[in-house]
Amino acid sequence: MPVPLPGAGVTEPDSPLWLCPAEETPWELIGHTDRISAFAFCHCPGHGGLCASSSDDGSVRIWDSGSLSPVLEYSLHQNAISALHWSPLVKDLIVTGDEKGVIVCHWHNRNDSQQFFPEPRTVFCLTCSPHHENLVAIGYKDGMVVIIDISRKREVVHRLRGHEDEIHGLAWCPVPGEERLPAWQDELQEEGKVPNGELTQDTATRKGCYLASGSKDQTIRIWSCTRGRSVMTLKLPPTKRRGGAVDPAVKERIWLTVHWPAGHPSDILSSAFGGELLLWNLTQPGKRKWTLLGSSEGQNHSRIVFNLSSVKHQDRELLFSISMDRDVKCWDLSTLDCCWTMPSLGGFVYSLAFSPVDTGCLAIGVGDSMIRVWNTLSINNTYDVKTFWQSIKSKVTALSWHPTKEGSLAFGTDDGKVGIFDTFAKNKPPQISSTYHKKTVYTLAWGPPTPPLISGEENEQPSVTLYSCAGEGIVFQHNPWKLNGEANDINKVIRDTNSIKHKLPARTEVSWKPDGKLLALGNEDGSIEIFQAPNLKLLCTIQQHHKLINAIRWHHEHGTQPELSYLIASGSINATIYVHNLKSVVENSSENPLTITEPFRTLAGHTAKITSLSWSPHHEGRLVSACYDGTAQVWDVMKEEPLCNYRGHQGRLLSVQWSPVEPDCVYTGADDFSVHKWHISKQEHTRPPQGKKSIELEKKRSIQPKVKAKKKKKPVGKSPGKQDANDAMNGDESMKEMLLEENGVSDHEGEKEAQEAELADKVSMTGNNQIILVHLPNPSVTQKAAPVKKDPPKEKPTPDASLKKRKPRSILPFSTLMDHRSKEELHQDCLRLAAYNNEDVSPDLKDCIHLGLFTDRDSLHKMIDMEGKHHLENGHAELFQQLMLWKGDMKGVLQAAAERGQLTDQLVAMSPMVGYQAWVWTVEAFAKQLCFQEQYVKAASHLLSIHKVYEAIELLKVNNFYREAIVMAKARLRPEDPVLKELYTSWAALLEKDGHYSMAAKCYLGASSPYDAVKVLSKKGDVASLKTAAELALISGEEELSATLSLRCAQDLLLSRNWVGAQEVLQQHKTLFGQRLVFCLNELLCSCLSERNPCERKSPVPPCYHSWELNREAPFFDMVTQVWQNVLGMDTTEKATCAQEQLHRIEHPPSTSNTHPKQVLFHISHDLALAALSCHLGMWDEAVKSILGAVTRSFDAGNFTLMQEICSIILPEGCDDLRDKLDSTNSQSMDACRSLEAFVAYRLLYDLWWNPPKDSLGLQKAVLGPSEQTALEKSCVSGDPAPEETVQTAAEMGENLCSTAESTLRSCQVLLSEEMAALQNTQRDIAEVQETLAEMIRQHQQQRSNLQEDTNGNSQGSNLEQNSETESDKPCPDNEAKQPVTLPELTKQLLKAKQKLAEFPDNLKVFPFPDVLECCLVLLHLGSQCPPELQEEALALLRKQGAYCKIRGWRRGQIFDHADLVA
Repeated sequence: MPVPLPGAGVTEPDSPLWLCPAEETPWELIGHTDRISAFAFCHCPGHGGLCASSSDDGSVRIWDSGSLSPVLEYSLHQNAISALHWSPLVKDLIVTGDEKGVIVCHWHNRNDSQQFFPEPRTVFCLTCSPHHENLVAIGYKDGMVVIIDISRKREVVHRLRGHEDEIHGLAWCPVPGEERLPAWQDELQEEGKVPNGELTQDTATRKGCYLASGSKDQTIRIWSCTRGRSVMTLKLPPTKRRGGAVDPAVKERIWLTVHWPAGHPSDILSSAFGGELLLWNLTQPGKRKWTLLGSSEGQNHSRIVFNLSSVKHQDRELLFSISMDRDVKCWDLSTLDCCWTMPSLGGFVYSLAFSPVDTGCLAIGVGDSMIRVWNTLSINNTYDVKTFWQSIKSKVTALSWHPTKEGSLAFGTDDGKVGIFDTFAKNKPPQISSTYHKKTVYTLAWGPPTPPLISGEENEQPSVTLYSCAGEGIVFQHNPWKLNGEANDINKVIRDTNSIKHKLPARTEVSWKPDGKLLALGNEDGSIEIFQAPNLKLLCTIQQHHKLINAIRWHHEHGTQPELSYLIASGSINATIYVHNLKSVVENSSENPLTITEPFRTLAGHTAKITSLSWSPHHEGRLVSACYDGTAQVWDVMKEEPLCNYRGHQGRLLSVQWSPVEPDCVYTGADDFSVHKWHISKQEHTRPPQGKKSIELEKKRSIQPKVKAKKKKKPVGKSPGKQDANDAMNGDESMKEMLLEENGVSDHEGEKEAQEAELADKVSMTGNNQIILVHLPNPSVTQKAAPVKKDPPKEKPTPDASLKKRKPRSILPFSTLMDHRSKEELHQDCLRLAAYNNEDVSPDLKDCIHLGLFTDRDSLHKMIDMEGKHHLENGHAELFQQLMLWKGDMKGVLQAAAERGQLTDQLVAMSPMVGYQAWVWTVEAFAKQLCFQEQYVKAASHLLSIHKVYEAIELLKVNNFYREAIVMAKARLRPEDPVLKELYTSWAALLEKDGHYSMAAKCYLGASSPYDAVKVLSKKGDVASLKTAAELALISGEEELSATLSLRCAQDLLLSRNWVGAQEVLQQHKTLFGQRLVFCLNELLCSCLSERNPCERKSPVPPCYHSWELNREAPFFDMVTQVWQNVLGMDTTEKATCAQEQLHRIEHPPSTSNTHPKQVLFHISHDLALAALSCHLGMWDEAVKSILGAVTRSFDAGNFTLMQEICSIILPEGCDDLRDKLDSTNSQSMDACRSLEAFVAYRLLYDLWWNPPKDSLGLQKAVLGPSEQTALEKSCVSGDPAPEETVQTAAEMGENLCSTAESTLRSCQVLLSEEMAALQNTQRDIAEVQETLAEMIRQHQQQRSNLQEDTNGNSQGSNLEQNSETESDKPCPDNEAKQPVTLPELTKQLLKAKQKLAEFPDNLKVFPFPDVLECCLVLLHLGSQCPPELQEEALALLRKQGAYCKIRGWRRGQIFDHADLVA
């Protein structure tokens, strides 16, 4: 597909050039350093692969589109090039024109060029004649069309006047001669001279050609080249668009391009108002000569058309059009119908939103100020896209569909606008809220009404309202029924309901729970606040993130596990995603809000900031995240495991949505101008890439804003490699920290605003279900270019000598010069003066201005004006000002100097002589001039001189001179003036954004806002900052906040093994006394563990222990209690009870194999501290439960060695002493004790197996042969009775066991519980059926996906039962094939197992218990060490629970499979 020539004036990309063949990956051509202004292919035979491009940097580059390499570069223009064309007749001729009117013809084969300057006007477009190699037509900005001859004659053939405004397009008639269209001959029958010039003989005899031009004045003119005049004028008709009349405002932005198709010499194609295309029949009589392209609604463009180009394809002539709506359309000129439409995106994809009502309808918010609504379920048209742009006029940064009303789409923009589109009403402008945000809109959310909207009657209020959050940190509630009314700031409701007096944090994210009962607000300081509707009562604050919140998402409510609906996922500028379970907070709400510092799940793996999150509507606990590292990650939240990673984008991801229709599909949008649809099952990566990706660093380098000079001439031959590092490519700042400092580089934080330059309509279609705009690539990943032929370097043009500043000999140089002429001329001056003085004769002295020195005042003024003009031309403005002062025109001097920006301190000092008002005006003008020169401090000082204190302070503030502004304000204003506080807070916000937290805290303290100072100090997150912030909060009276920060600081110190520092931080707060006990126990526990295993726990950080006197001989709890009493002051029962209550209020999430070992140990210390306090208070029932919790937590974390050490330290003598102290009537405590005894025996059992007595090993080898051991093991699995000899031999060996081992094994009797074995088998059955069901569903989805991809249609598909073969179909361990299991059978098995589970007593299910069958197998593996009666009991238990099952066990602390061991 050929690429159309861009029209003049169309906005193009800043540097790159892209070629887009249909159905292929786009090609990139890189080399320009500024905006691309024009592009053309070579149409000469054999050279179709060559193309040329021009840029605002003044260069022209020739490319080989086949090899994607540059062929030649030259820079002959001194100004920005505005038009380019490749001659269709001369294969090496390229003609270019620039904005100053210079035309350059370059023959690159012979490296020759010529320059023309036909008119000093801005060139808008040009085109070479297809019939005469020397004729070039040029269209100018003021409406003139000029035809020049570029041969040696170098003459202007015609100046064609008739248009009144910009020339947008020129097109030569494809057929030479002017006799082909006889219908025009009547208009040409005129004798005499041609209106635009006299015909030369050569012009008259030349074979002419017609030229068409389209102009902004809404006319198309056909020109005769032989007569040099217009022969036909076509007025653009006021066509009615389907769906409404033309908006008068649209006419002002018309772009009238013309195209003369090669196969239709009597027809011309043109654009029209609002995106229509017209076909003009030039031979048709009458006024109506046009026909509208597109026979049905939706075929035309929705916005103005820029470019047209046609091509012959398979006996059909096809027309391609590119529009401001960023659609590429292909038209069949025989039927005038649109063949296909290819949409594209012209900006970053900030937001994606699926309609909850119209399933599969995806709304896309783009930085090109338009919204696309894509019907992803369309069968006939893959790209069924509607475009909405009316009244937007800024980047679309947020989208949200109405939850129940179909087609109602809310949007937010970069300039703070909030509106609602009706997507079913074509061409209807949106409703716009009358309340604008001051900065970029971050998020939109529909939720239930809150006060004051709920105060009216039910019929007078909407069921849901629209909430918008923006960069200034405010959340507005908009009434969708009355958008013209004022929106409500929900912070007012929050303050009133919760009686909050301190400054509320800046809001950055808003998210309603799907049931409308809870509202989550993300803040700039990293906190998340949960409010209860409708009065927005604060339930809790999540203090997990410490930087700006980017995304919050609630889990859906339509799963089989209702408790998962309380999960809330959040992402921030940090790369970690946290998931919290708020079920207990909501169900057990207290009067005072809670603070949550421990996550339910942590998802770590990304390396940059998180930008968007989306829960899967098809699964439970499955989440997808979009990140600045350029990837999207799918997570299994409950297991904290990454599932798959998508890396298909070429930029940073900004938005993500899980398909509501396809469980395996995800949609992502990025700053590479594209939306991708991808399948989870087809991704080869499972985790995000590690390390700082080049995407971030390159973006950071390329994102610096480009500072453009005031139309300065650019040096010739400037190489791209020497460009200023500040040259920008596509944008400056970003939404919600988007384009601020990258993750891990600094503490830099900022707003959520993104701005990228619009790119041109160069689009491509690559692969299925993708809409891609080809944009500026990353220079580091482009292919190596071939050597470029460059012109020899040229010297910099020297400035004109007449413009050099030279010091005149006199302040009146012209008069002095005239007095140094020849003697005869001086004599003539004398005669003229004498005649002037003679009253009878009054000669005219108009040509003798220099004689004003000797005549009247008027003549003198003329002479002064002449001298002043001379000074200005020579760059001596100060001499001109002196002359005007002498003349007495001081006011004129001041006005002229102000207009030229040449005011000086001397002029300002002299201005009072004109008057007070003139002095004030001059000072104000001088201040403005100083601002243009970036001398803001000096400008403020001058404003102070005219008593404009507030204006001077505001000037310094706006230009970020906050320090100077505060000094000025404190020196000149009252201390209570609110301006001073505003200065402090504004400077603090800027410092906070730049990462200078300490200075920002001082500013907040200066503004008497200690709460904000504490919050900003804690943002850094290091130990020193947290410690200082906690002390500051304590001084300011914020005791609760101080305690929270102190605990965070102590936890960080704990990670570095500094228990001394942690205790120092905690001891300042009485509310943290319980935590001090936990940290003390943690220190003692770590010390004991390191002493017991000194080689296994080496750390690069040396521990910092207290030098406490410890009684190592006493039991561990007694030793801990003694330290608590002697050192920490727990000397009364009241203190112990208070500490126990404090610790009971803290709940830690259950441990998993992914939980960090130090965190597991800290949670165990918490449980053991509760146990120690319960023992001290005589609450033995609670003590048993706490000890059991510590043991099972280490077991669940997969750390068996730690469990052994805990049991050995806490219960060295077992549980007998503890059992004696329990109340035997309390069944729950006895059950807990039994479970604890089981785990202690479980630990002893494995300890005996791993470290058997030496005598026992020798005896076993001597008495029991290998074959007999194998027989015994096989009998365990098969259930057959063991051989009698084997049992007898085992009995004989049991008699020889040492008493210690025997007593140990006797204590393992508690493990052989038949009830627990039956319960555990039932639980295994349920888990196995659930796994089989999950595998069946996965295989069914995969087969269905394969059937859809099968284009040959060979596979006909099968029913659900045939597709549901799972792993149960695979060979069993005994090599017997099983029959396929169907879905009804699995459901029946699951129901039966759950019924069986319900029959077990509840007391068996409350507390955990070791795997009974696992313990039986270990006892059998012990062989001769195990007493015979214990072995028989284990064998009997295994036979009774005889089904084959996979049992997991431990080998030297590592998990292994017992099935493998038995085999």
